[in-house]
Amino acid sequence: MQKDTPSILRKPEWLKIKVPSGKDYISVKEIVKKHKLHTICTSGHCPNMHECWGRGTATLMILGDICTRSCKFCNVKTGKPLAADYDEPRRVAESVKLMKLKHCVLTSVDRDDLADGGAEIWAQTITAIKESSPGTTLETLIPDFYAKEELITQVLDAGPEVVSHNLETVERLTSQVRSRSRYQTSLKTLAVIAKSKSVAKSGIMLGLGETVEEVGQTMDDLRAVGVEVLTIGQYLQPTKKHLEVKEYVHPDQFKAYETMGLEKGFRFVESSPLVRSSYRAEKHVFKK
Repeated sequence: MQKDTPSILRKPEWLKIKVPSGKDYISVKEIVKKHKLHTICTSGHCPNMHECWGRGTATLMILGDICTRSCKFCNVKTGKPLAADYDEPRRVAESVKLMKLKHCVLTSVDRDDLADGGAEIWAQTITAIKESSPGTTLETLIPDFYAKEELITQVLDAGPEVVSHNLETVERLTSQVRSRSRYQTSLKTLAVIAKSKSVAKSGIMLGLGETVEEVGQTMDDLRAVGVEVLTIGQYLQPTKKHLEVKEYVHPDQFKAYETMGLEKGFRFVESSPLVRSSYRAEKHVFKK
């Protein structure tokens, strides 16, 4: 008797990704390599790397490339990180200046091994960029810092224009998708951000088994704590060890979510299959 084999979802045409190329892409790649920088573009296998690097931008990842959490959707390495590198802020700031970025996105791994979760290096990096490239605006995609207000405030006081923390998924699926992270903890972190001068931003993935009603409730939860910018993209399974894709959501449904979010009061909603947290991030800088 022939054994049944599990059905595998095939990627639809709208998820085809271009191969990175072009002189601007190569230039950014060389700067990243020379200055020993980490980027979420490469660590996270971002589908927009060809577009962003091709126009001379990149999302830089600080505090190393080894995360202390092991979220089931993420392709960043997990384990015991190396010691914090206090020369990193200088190198990152120098690289941002060399890249001549008008807008820079910073993110980091989770550093639960550090007493402050890496808040000091976060603040030092933002300050160094502001000093060497005063014309560059900044978005910071931060960990939850266990919603400790004093640590989040340390980052906020350095003056980034936009501060993002991703909810990643709906409340019901959080324990299956995220490691150590809690839905309510993330909302508390976002509430602290929203009270500051920085724009509060968050993002979720689709295709993990969420319902339309749950996505709507997630939007309501984010608006309730003051989040003004939302990104929505398709989850793509990085390797066989990661969570399987339950559904490839059609672009029309992404458009419907964009409309829903704007009706609920978000100032910006970036919603399409290949959208990621930092996609077209320069649009999200505005005065509150």
